[in-house]
Amino acid sequence: MRLLLELVPVPVSDVDAAIAFYRDGLGFLLDHDVRPADGVRVVQLTPPGSACSIGLGTGLPVYGGTPGSQRGLHLVVDDLDEIRAALLARGVAVGEVHDLGGGVRGASLSDPDGNTWELQELAWRRTRS
Repeated sequence: MRLLLELVPVPVSDVDAAIAFYRDGLGFLLDHDVRPADGVRVVQLTPPGSACSIGLGTGLPVYGGTPGSQRGLHLVVDDLDEIRAALLARGVAVGEVHDLGGGVRGASLSDPDGNTWELQELAWRRTRS
């Protein structure tokens, strides 16, 4: 059996503010922003290099969650210090680096609604030499 996780809905209160944060702040690619019917908006953004996207929107039950209720989504990065510095330079508030042990380090951030994310560096998965 093959199961591919390809989309995670993220509940937000302001789709345009969320697009600005994810696209302009985090550098996600804006794949779709469509309005297929009155009151319905479907937005998909993908982190560069990822096979999984996030979905934002209005007018459909999948977007009916409480804004800010998504917790601990992980963005795995090769070089945490480099990515953190780049995000800080873009104006994204990223927490201090914390060492979780076993070659795992992380730094936390949240979107404008308070949905939380963790940048995670896994020493054994680093692609840079």
